Amino acid sequence: MRLLVLLAVLGGALPVVADADILVATRSVRGQTILGPGDVAVVAGEAVGTLVAPEEAIGQEARVNLYAGRPIRIGDVGPPAIIERNQIVTLRYQSRGLSIAADARALDRAGVGDALRVMNLASRNTVTGFVAPDGSVVVGASLKP
Repeated sequence: MRLLVLLAVLGGALPVVADADILVATRSVRGQTILGPGDVAVVAGEAVGTLVAPEEAIGQEARVNLYAGRPIRIGDVGPPAIIERNQIVTLRYQSRGLSIAADARALDRAGVGDALRVMNLASRNTVTGFVAPDGSVVVGASLKP
């Protein structure tokens, strides 16, 4: 039996877990806070789905509360929000030379490139689009700005 386990490990059938560096919060950070160099540290450890380099988190916004000493997961941080909930934004549809713009109300907070649900103020219909760098929300054929 020991021979079978050894062969399985050497043959690559079983995953071998190696120690790696992970990124942890150095202090408790509230959600919606922009992370700075003093907020994160690299420590030895292993965890799947976590950030590994400070550059991945510095300048990003905490999407959830981060706690001191706990690993920072990939979904815990993201681009800083440029649109706040209930903010009036420009809703744009563009396709083959056709461009339509309307006012809409943001139904959540979002940063550049994030998917965002908005309500068209004229029709009261709710649609999902992507936040463009200029703060507008793009929907339709060219989904990503």
